[in-house]
Amino acid sequence: SLSRTSPNLAFVPACRPPDPVEVEELQHFVSNSKRLFVMTGAGISTESGIPDYRSEGVGLYARTDRRPVQHADFVRSASARQRYWARNFVGWPQFSSHQPNTAHLVLRDWEKLGKLHWLVTQNVDALHTKAGSQRMTELHGCTHRVFCLGCGDQILRSELQEHFEALNPTWKAEAFGVAPDGDVFLTDEQVRDFQVPACRKCGGILKPDVTFFGDTVSREKVDFVHQRLAESDSMLVAGSSMQVYSGYRFALAAQEKKLPIAILNIGPTRLDHFASLKLNSRCGELLPLI
Repeated sequence: SLSRTSPNLAFVPACRPPDPVEVEELQHFVSNSKRLFVMTGAGISTESGIPDYRSEGVGLYARTDRRPVQHADFVRSASARQRYWARNFVGWPQFSSHQPNTAHLVLRDWEKLGKLHWLVTQNVDALHTKAGSQRMTELHGCTHRVFCLGCGDQILRSELQEHFEALNPTWKAEAFGVAPDGDVFLTDEQVRDFQVPACRKCGGILKPDVTFFGDTVSREKVDFVHQRLAESDSMLVAGSSMQVYSGYRFALAAQEKKLPIAILNIGPTRLDHFASLKLNSRCGELLPLI
């Protein structure tokens, strides 16, 4: 049931093919797990053509001086919201069309086989959902949903796109490169005339249902993930350097519980010094071998 389409490697750092010994080690790790807890990051989606932030040479931080929107700026500043939504409007058709790659499909199959107990993704791209994963928590939310900061009303991001189009019938902008969370690079001049709709129910501020930088994950969601981890017997990190504390805290909890931890990520991570196993390979290349 795995996709046979070629991976898009434009945003994947260079790495060697999987070493047969390492494949055997990961096979042993997975075989010994009965209730596997998996955490994924941007490195699992790069093979679907979505850039990440931190990868050496190809991540957003390496290629540009651009930085993602901060939560406080979005909430406080109408011009920050206008800039965010204008970029997001242009980038949405391409971003929302990305499809799961082999790694997403493998994890879905592990869930169907009863091997994967729970999946936590730090990604906001909905690719695990598109792949069919169900035992899953989107730690940082999902760009495919939008909610009102005033009344909490939720709408689909695709529905908001229609509102944007109705409000901006003659507005056009050419994009300069795609960013990890679905927006694109536009100049201030391009953004100036872009109209942003308010909540149709209360006139409040619309925000994507994602945790922006500088914001925190809700206590309820954190507690829920800790409960799933407590039921698990091992942890696999796939495609994440774990630099963001909201995800890293669960690795610390796994270490405290003395769970074996395996890491599959190109480049160093915050967990390397206490992981049982560290593999520098592409997720979409190694996971199907298990």
